[in-house]
Amino acid sequence: MRPETRTVHLPKPSVTGSVPISMPIYQTSGFVFDDPAAFAEEMGRPGGAYVYGRYSNPTVRALEEAVAGLEGGAAAIATGSGMGAINCVLLGLLQPGDHLIAQEALYGGTAAMINDLVSRFGITVSYVPEDDPAALRAAVTPATKLVYLETIANPVGQVADLPAMCSAARDLGLISVVDNTFATPLLCRPLELGADIVLHSVTKYLSGHADVVGGIAVFADEELHGKVWHFAIELGATPDPFAAWLSLRGMQTLALRMERHCANARHLATRLAAHPAVSAVHWAGLENHRSHEVARKVLADFGGVLAFDIAGGRAAADSFMASIRLALLAPSLGGVETLVLHPASTSHRALNAAELARTGVTEGTVRLAVGIEHPDDLWADIEQALS
Repeated sequence: MRPETRTVHLPKPSVTGSVPISMPIYQTSGFVFDDPAAFAEEMGRPGGAYVYGRYSNPTVRALEEAVAGLEGGAAAIATGSGMGAINCVLLGLLQPGDHLIAQEALYGGTAAMINDLVSRFGITVSYVPEDDPAALRAAVTPATKLVYLETIANPVGQVADLPAMCSAARDLGLISVVDNTFATPLLCRPLELGADIVLHSVTKYLSGHADVVGGIAVFADEELHGKVWHFAIELGATPDPFAAWLSLRGMQTLALRMERHCANARHLATRLAAHPAVSAVHWAGLENHRSHEVARKVLADFGGVLAFDIAGGRAAADSFMASIRLALLAPSLGGVETLVLHPASTSHRALNAAELARTGVTEGTVRLAVGIEHPDDLWADIEQALS
């Protein structure tokens, strides 16, 4: 089945010979056994019988199987947040003294997490452009274990050359991890392009209605999944069954929503690029974006998040955000509503000036997570705020 169909027909467990139309919520902390030996055996393996809610749950596993199926992965681990998924993978695979290679443009929370790994655990990091496999190869040391990329970078939209970067990582014996949140499996499937692990903040497009906090990590092979799974249950990043159920419910309209998100982003990016108050627009669908050619190769469409730099810097950005009326001044993205924020003071506030510059963020940068409203209404709101 194509991804658009798979998102509607999500896997569900059989119940006494029939299958429910909607996935039930298994709101229980644990499961009862008759056989002590079976009880003991199932405690230690992923994908087995349900034992305890921190280990697995039927509703949570349904979410894991659904996203793993969409990404073409062997197995997945759902978590209580997107950062929970990132932490499970990085902390589960890296040891003190290891070396990590990451792309220069990263989500602020991820960059802060990597800084914490450096300061607390003696892990070293090198930053390279997201589309330069030669720079990746040059950065490798005997201690290098992992390469970290984002399909579409947060917030200014650089697109990683996943075929080239993941191929280089594999040649070097490194694990490649790709945050695919902005693209979703509808626009890109990194495992098919050579990645070993794919991450999502389920909070965003997968759930799609601003009512869930969740994350997920999808693995290309069972062995790597098992290694991280054992750490994840010790870390306790497990999601709630109701959050998993809401995520499954939201995923069924993912294809329809992504089509509208992308179309609206194209409409607004084009108009912003022609506005005199805007000095730059960051959306890979524009031909002058640095990642346009890579994006055409990697993505089915260019995504629903764009950023733009307002002439006048921080004061002009503050004025814009104070004047917006229809778009909402709020964190996160991927819901049906259009959200706006100032990355330098919110999502990327933990970064210093040099780190912000490496990410491509200025004091005048505004991020627009485009919703599914009528594009002319959105433009009217943006235009009056810019004026």
